[in-house]
Amino acid sequence: MGFDREALIAACTRHGRVARVVVAAVRGSAPREAGTAMLIWQGGQDGTIGGGRLEHELTGHARALLATGQSERIFGRHALGPELGQCCGGSVDMLTEVYDSQSAAALPEDIVARGPGEMPLAVRRLLAEARNGKGLPDARYLNRWMVEPVSRNEMPVWIWGAGHVGRALVNVLAPLPDMGLTWVDTHPDRFPQTIPEGVTVLPAAEPARLIPHAPRDAAHLIVTYSHALDLALCDGLLRHGARFTGLIGSATKWARFRKRLAAMGHPAERIGTITCPIGDPGLGKHPQQIALGVAAQLLHLGAQPVQIAPEENTA
Repeated sequence: MGFDREALIAACTRHGRVARVVVAAVRGSAPREAGTAMLIWQGGQDGTIGGGRLEHELTGHARALLATGQSERIFGRHALGPELGQCCGGSVDMLTEVYDSQSAAALPEDIVARGPGEMPLAVRRLLAEARNGKGLPDARYLNRWMVEPVSRNEMPVWIWGAGHVGRALVNVLAPLPDMGLTWVDTHPDRFPQTIPEGVTVLPAAEPARLIPHAPRDAAHLIVTYSHALDLALCDGLLRHGARFTGLIGSATKWARFRKRLAAMGHPAERIGTITCPIGDPGLGKHPQQIALGVAAQLLHLGAQPVQIAPEENTA
């Protein structure tokens, strides 16, 4: 969770002035945690702070603020039960800010800290500690200043194949935080006309030749139309190294692949790092059911320390 600077810049580029509403602090029970944000413009929005009356009210306030043409910063505290009739028993401090392309592009690339008046000493110390190598802070509201780390796509995810399953994977994974999606297939015509925001599309006549360009901490999902291409990708990723490699397929397909990969010189323990089938077979075989199971796998993976399968010694 962090300040998605790139998403804000992109929204301002498309829609002009954009309001960003962020949960600054939480006391007791609340729908979402501090740092959760949504973007609002006239006629649309992206993200959610938990839904319900709170989101409805703040969306209306944000659009009213946009209509004034002013660029203001508004803090407010809301008691979710007594004030808004929500069953959550806590209260939240909320911050609404208005940005345009220029102000969004001027934001820092590591930590966004803002508030009224001179920066408090506590905030200055927090920034100094973070920039001296002690790690980025969690989102917090400190002495009426909001401090948020700029979000990073902590886990690169490469999706190989733009068929039905590939499209379902992209649609399910693209809205999730802390994932950067790269989508590969053999021709531009294989991709849909509309690509979700933040997804990088790479058409390549020979997809396996892109493997050396993938980060070695990436998760890979192989769902192409061709068993031969699937096998070439498995072979290339075993040699390259990856955080996770998942392959769509049946038990029969995987048994054949294990034999073929062994014949290519890969040891059994390396072949065993490939997950096949991907997702949760108990959910079903519909593309969306597969995508939901894969999303759960990747969310669990993202919560664990990074362990990268080493590059094979091919000498």
